[in-house]
Amino acid sequence: MKTLLIHPDELSKKWIDRMKDVGCTSIGIHPEGGGKSLESLKNLIEKFNDKNFTSLIDYAVNKGLKIEYHMHAAEYLLDRKYFLSHPKWFREDDKGERCQKHNFCVSSKEALEKVSENALILAKKLYKSSNRFYFWMDDVKNTHCRCEKCIKFSASDQNLIVMNAIIKKLKEEIPDALLCYLAYYDTMDVPKKVKAEKGIFLQYAPMDRDFTKEVALISDDKKKNLIDLINFFGKENSAVLEYWYDNSLFSKWQKPPKEFKCNNEIIKKDIMFYKTQGFEKIESFACFLGDDYEKLYGTPDISAFSDN
Repeated sequence: MKTLLIHPDELSKKWIDRMKDVGCTSIGIHPEGGGKSLESLKNLIEKFNDKNFTSLIDYAVNKGLKIEYHMHAAEYLLDRKYFLSHPKWFREDDKGERCQKHNFCVSSKEALEKVSENALILAKKLYKSSNRFYFWMDDVKNTHCRCEKCIKFSASDQNLIVMNAIIKKLKEEIPDALLCYLAYYDTMDVPKKVKAEKGIFLQYAPMDRDFTKEVALISDDKKKNLIDLINFFGKENSAVLEYWYDNSLFSKWQKPPKEFKCNNEIIKKDIMFYKTQGFEKIESFACFLGDDYEKLYGTPDISAFSDN
């Protein structure tokens, strides 16, 4: 299984055909992350009222591609307006202060209930989504809760606590739902005190890697961590989310995009490495390669992503 992730405004018949041609089994729609996560997710939901956008989704489905939505959703799932009335729903920083921005307190039963309820509502809004859901925590480092109850849990444990609560709620109305645990930044380490509920799968996103070298050459510590993650979550439904074609990263998230050149040999070797580790799904961001990019530089080369 293979997927390329693009921004909603980059979706086109040309990109859909391109993904089909290189053997993708699904399209990943990825609202922008970082400080734009909340706004871009709201904009995506608005696009479901736009027939021009939904007709592209229909076109992809008719081509045999599944639709997935990958998003930093924590700030959307727990409206910040509740901070004044329910400050204990929100995370405590290392100074002992409750914070309105970024993520929330995972030891608050009420907060988890609200997040899970909103996750189910969101899942049902996602136009023609597959049963694989990707509701990531906020795209900011070092923002897990340090309250008296949460402090014993690592960022990875806290992430899994949230995903466990969400998957249980999703399965109440979507019995075959699957939900990713995103191993990324602070959550790269294996959870130590929390076990994954049925339906949770690993999505491994090594953003801090050296893109000039093949991934097989990572340090022994990182390789062990990768193996430990796979052993913990299992190979079933596992996905690696790479950055081979992420021109938003290489353009430093600024438009106009820079001209993009990839190393096809590294990409091919990386894909083989991940397959030998047991990953069932190979994914890569492919953002900032839309029509505006093509007008400047021509068609991007994604040939290395073809079946091999």
